[in-house]
Amino acid sequence: MAKKEKSEYLIQAVSHALDLLEQFHGETDELGVTELSKRLKLHKNNVFRLLATLESRGYIEQNKVTENYRLGLKTLELGQTFIKQMGLLRQSKPVIEDLVRTCNETTYVAVLKDFHIIYLDSVETSMTVRVVPRVGSRLPAYCTAAGKVQIAYMSSDEIDHYLPNRELQKFTANTIGDREELKKQLAEIAEQGFAIDNEELDEGVKCVSAPIRDYTRRIIGAVSISGPSMRFSDERIAKELIPLATKAAEEISTKLGYQK
Repeated sequence: MAKKEKSEYLIQAVSHALDLLEQFHGETDELGVTELSKRLKLHKNNVFRLLATLESRGYIEQNKVTENYRLGLKTLELGQTFIKQMGLLRQSKPVIEDLVRTCNETTYVAVLKDFHIIYLDSVETSMTVRVVPRVGSRLPAYCTAAGKVQIAYMSSDEIDHYLPNRELQKFTANTIGDREELKKQLAEIAEQGFAIDNEELDEGVKCVSAPIRDYTRRIIGAVSISGPSMRFSDERIAKELIPLATKAAEEISTKLGYQK
């Protein structure tokens, strides 16, 4: 009996579902049923069933504002798993180690998930007074430098979707509790390319962060330098730490295939 070719084992419905997922690439963030139907050359009912199935598993989600569809958190989880295994951590480790040798402050690599940041890796300072690493912790994005520097590049609709209509929870006196004030700061962050946490999550702790991009130009994480406010003067932040964080983020991005 002749051995079957792998192509003979293909399941059409699964192939269609993967074709659908692959439509969300490049600059395409959201798509509607009609557009997907045209692209895939499938009836709208078939497209809707595919979307419903993928949505139920978290691979697709619907933007409640536009009613269009976009990639869901499950794709992010798979992507982050790949990044951790094949790229981000391996490429970033020597960079943040060198960064700590240069500034002698605790340094992190963090990713964004569900409007929270998760620190994937860190290298500690040798200073006695230091910030304790929070590797694996989920922290709110809107009051952390690593979070703000990633959500700053989201669309206004996306930010509105994630931010509650009520005032934001304040962790310190410096936490931005007003949505509009936060959005104004995010616009400034997107323009300048870095973010600062001025004791907004923890009293006495400041942080500087810059975004990491991959070969598709998407922001996939951030580099952060964190330490006690007594060592993070405005002058040091501006002249030393911001340039160092930005340079480190650019170096990791280049290793991941990013080109300006």
